[in-house]
Amino acid sequence: MDKKTCRSVSAAAIALVVFVLFLSNSAFAQSAKDEGLNAPPPQYQIFDLGVVLMGDTASQGVGVSTGGVVVGRSVRTGGAQAFTWTQAGGIVGLPNIAGRAFCVSNSANNTGVVVGTCASTLFGTARLPIVWTNGAVSQLPLPAGETLGEAYSVNASGVSVGSINSGSLQRGAVYSGASATVITQTTAGGSFFTTAFGVNNAGRVVGIGIDPSNAARNVGMVYDIGSSAAIEVGSISGTNGAIAFAIGNGGHVVGSTMMNQGSGLPFIWTQAGGMVAIPLPTGTTQGSARGVNSSGWAVGTASSAFAIPFVYDGTNSYRVADLIPAGTGWDLSMNTSSSAQGISDSGVIVGTGVLNGAVHGYAMVPVAVNVSVSGRIFTANGFPIRNAIVSITGGNLPAGVKIQTGSFGWFSFAGLESGQTYTISVGAKRNTFARAAMIRRSGRLSSTEGGGHM
Repeated sequence: MDKKTCRSVSAAAIALVVFVLFLSNSAFAQSAKDEGLNAPPPQYQIFDLGVVLMGDTASQGVGVSTGGVVVGRSVRTGGAQAFTWTQAGGIVGLPNIAGRAFCVSNSANNTGVVVGTCASTLFGTARLPIVWTNGAVSQLPLPAGETLGEAYSVNASGVSVGSINSGSLQRGAVYSGASATVITQTTAGGSFFTTAFGVNNAGRVVGIGIDPSNAARNVGMVYDIGSSAAIEVGSISGTNGAIAFAIGNGGHVVGSTMMNQGSGLPFIWTQAGGMVAIPLPTGTTQGSARGVNSSGWAVGTASSAFAIPFVYDGTNSYRVADLIPAGTGWDLSMNTSSSAQGISDSGVIVGTGVLNGAVHGYAMVPVAVNVSVSGRIFTANGFPIRNAIVSITGGNLPAGVKIQTGSFGWFSFAGLESGQTYTISVGAKRNTFARAAMIRRSGRLSSTEGGGHM
């Protein structure tokens, strides 16, 4: 009986992957080899976010929703205006709230809700937490007796997080509907939230806290809305604390880990795997990760003499300056103003750079790259199988493609679009396929074990 075993796979910006499926013909499959072919660096097209009003002196890209709604601010003499930007619609200014001339949008969801902060100075004096709903501005509620607050992140349900008050009285806060709730839950060691920087669709909140037994130490905090306690993300060797800046819908938390108030190193954290250092881009000595998407790709800014925005694909860190075409006029590596602040689920990177001498926000949109997937079909005894039918569907192949293996069991599919998901299936007479043996791992394709019998 002819059986087929399928597994969804992703062709992730690779040049060639050797895909080995072990077949069983009354035999057991062996381990497949990880060919160790790293993905080449991703490539991007860069867009200028522009400014809201002609005459504005600068703009900054601050974040991006999972679906690609960019947020930031456009700066002018005596004021700053929040905005959204999309690739289809360009920049759209959001109204300032009365009495506050300096506003910034920090986060957006995909249904028209944007949150941020408005203040009386560019540096946050007399700041208030703000929400824009389909372009209409209003202040988020503050707890009774409080006059200061800020909002940093909003999820798909419209729940946003930030902080209230300032100085030693500053505390993390959750804004939901017509109420604001101070996060009073502490870690087992008594550390408490001072600012909540991120919230995902599951209601998990991340930010920074204080350890009452060592006020010099930063505490990276994680709290699930409605739970009775918070937890700490920990630190890596040589450090004793962290700041958690963002969380994705996949549960990945990113930020910076450091010794007390010293310079930091970027990290990524998961509940299952704990904290892992993100490699610094070439030529830098310190940095911080500031945004993460649902797949665990992260962005941030490292530094040496200059600010170096980077993107991390789960394996490698790349300087974003190296991922855009030459001759664009953008400087993303030879100044102290550049940053990478957010990354959408489709890989759009948002931050700030210098364009022909002016500080402007940018959006970097991935460019599809054609890749190939090749492989070889063996029996469990190591003999190649000719004339096996190998099928691939998905991605940019709505009708699918079928080919036969050659005399030595080889097959190859060309013209696949990177970043897409494909399903490969194999069938051959007198052979049963034990298990598909391809996975997507950190921007590469590799083999894994497969086994079975007839």
